[in-house]
Amino acid sequence: MNRIIDLMISFVLLLLTSPILIVLLIIGYFDTGSPLFLQRRIGKGGSEFTLVKFRTMSVATKSVATHLVDASSITKFGAFLRSSKLDELPQMINVLLGQMSFVGPRPCLPSQTELIQERSQRGVFKVVPGITGIAQINNVDMSTPRKLARYDKLLVDNYSFKLYIYCFFRTAFGAGQGDKVRK
Repeated sequence: MNRIIDLMISFVLLLLTSPILIVLLIIGYFDTGSPLFLQRRIGKGGSEFTLVKFRTMSVATKSVATHLVDASSITKFGAFLRSSKLDELPQMINVLLGQMSFVGPRPCLPSQTELIQERSQRGVFKVVPGITGIAQINNVDMSTPRKLARYDKLLVDNYSFKLYIYCFFRTAFGAGQGDKVRK
């Protein structure tokens, strides 16, 4: 049921936001020269996939977890994208492809071994990762792997249509701040 909802919402949102996506791509091109950010992430069953986002940091920034990146790496346009959550829009492509859901544990990087271990022990990888979830709307990010994995497990154990709708709309109306960078 949730897959059908993911397909419908991502398809409709991609159509409706396509003019915005094009404008953001153009501005992003002038901001960094490379408006899309592609990064390998861990998905369902521990398999890797390529996450698509709008670039918010300079091209020279290392591909590491956000909490390990210095705040000076974020461009002015990138700061706007992050604060408005518009940097997440291209992930609708990942949702459309079935690599992600709108709601699920946030996919981590292959290099985040502590988080991968914590999630593996809790059975978190048995579900498709998401753009948002319980951890995100409660401002728990990847800098606290054990705490994040506990929230992810809570999401997995209580996953329902009602929880999906709750997380989706809480995020849409501003809950959560995303992963923080170093000051």
